[in-house]
Amino acid sequence: MRRYLILNGPNLNMLGIREKEIYGNQSYEALVNFLNEKAKELNVEVDIRQSNHEGDLVDWIQEAYFGHFDGIVINPAAYTHTSVAIADAVKAIAPLPVVEVHLSDISTREEFRHHSYVAPYCVKQIKGYGFEGYAMALEELISKEA
Repeated sequence: MRRYLILNGPNLNMLGIREKEIYGNQSYEALVNFLNEKAKELNVEVDIRQSNHEGDLVDWIQEAYFGHFDGIVINPAAYTHTSVAIADAVKAIAPLPVVEVHLSDISTREEFRHHSYVAPYCVKQIKGYGFEGYAMALEELISKEA
């Protein structure tokens, strides 16, 4: 069975609490439940993690490579626009496929959110589809293996 690591960056644990006009009313727990259900539908295993700490995300990206995952879905959140370390970690694990996902459409938000350090090293960036964007990211990873 295919195994995928799903990584969520800072403040995603605050879903349903922060900026509801952007991120909606659903909680992080609802996102985890959605992803577990989607994994069952797609007949894949997912390991879902969230951290507010850049180093944790870098360690987990490296772990995915050495831990024999088949790909990564990552929402680096604010680190998208600031973290060369996360970008370098994603670059380092090539050819393991990584899809960057964002709940909101970062290209329509504040200008500083328009640039992603991570995107150049990902097979795709999906933005603005809410929870469904994660499902699209999993489907993209699965299609890479067909």
